[in-house]
Amino acid sequence: MLAGPAVRAVAARADTVTLLCGPHGAPAARLLPGVDEVLVWDSPWTGFQPPEVSREEIDALVDAVDADTALILTSFHQSPLPTALLLRLAGVRCIAADSEDHPGSLLDVRHHRAPRAHEAEAGLDLAEAAGFPRVDDGRLRVLPPPATGALTGFGEGEYVVVHPGASVPARAWSPDRCAQAVRELAAAGRRVAVTGGAGERDLTAYVAGGRAVDLGGRTGAAELAGVLAGAACVVTGNTGPAHLAAAVGTPVVSLFAPVVPAERWRPYGVPHVLLGDQDAPCAGTRARSCPVPGHPCLDTVTALDVVAAVDKLVEAT
Repeated sequence: MLAGPAVRAVAARADTVTLLCGPHGAPAARLLPGVDEVLVWDSPWTGFQPPEVSREEIDALVDAVDADTALILTSFHQSPLPTALLLRLAGVRCIAADSEDHPGSLLDVRHHRAPRAHEAEAGLDLAEAAGFPRVDDGRLRVLPPPATGALTGFGEGEYVVVHPGASVPARAWSPDRCAQAVRELAAAGRRVAVTGGAGERDLTAYVAGGRAVDLGGRTGAAELAGVLAGAACVVTGNTGPAHLAAAVGTPVVSLFAPVVPAERWRPYGVPHVLLGDQDAPCAGTRARSCPVPGHPCLDTVTALDVVAAVDKLVEAT
């Protein structure tokens, strides 16, 4: 999702754009304007449960890639060089990436990322260095999502979304705090929808608690985009739906654990309120499970803090 602005810059000058990504990123990749083809490969050096190295899988990827130019849009803590090696083996003639490590002959454009650059801005900077200047305001965007009024039962702007899940436990507000927030939002007269993936139905049911519409497991990526687009505000952690909400222009109350820096991963290009102790001991650790007992960076945030943040954002729009 954060690669989207750079993808649009490339698409404005390229005949076709193929986006190579892992299986978890594929649903978002298919929502991006400018993408002609999505090539999905589960690499051994990314993801939370990477597969073993397989010569057969690597050979299949090398055979599948057909491109003359490539931009490797890794995040600030990832090396682009393993991907660059495979792209070079696939015959890609010009390869660009951010890299602090010496790339040898693997990169044609070795770009140095600006300090503290947001991931979306870093992608745009790399694209420009590779000859693809930005063509628009650089905000996140997706293809027009479907209408979801029949799914939520609400009209546009009539509800708040609470998304309690996160890709790793360290980035998630506790289920009890999420359920309290739903109760307080409902008590304040807000209509609420709770969203989550197919594996989060128990979580969304608990958080909804009979006071909110439970959409757990009922939305694919496009439908979730529609639900978020229709909301007045979205309450979520530092996880994919925060960026999807930004891509459809919806304000975000961001429960942001500082295990990665907010300056690089905050909701981009939309009004947002950042909640959570950004100076907590876990800051910058990239921990997947909270290394501090009690998860204080997030669980010191109260339900009333969230209600106040929602009120601030909704009243400002």
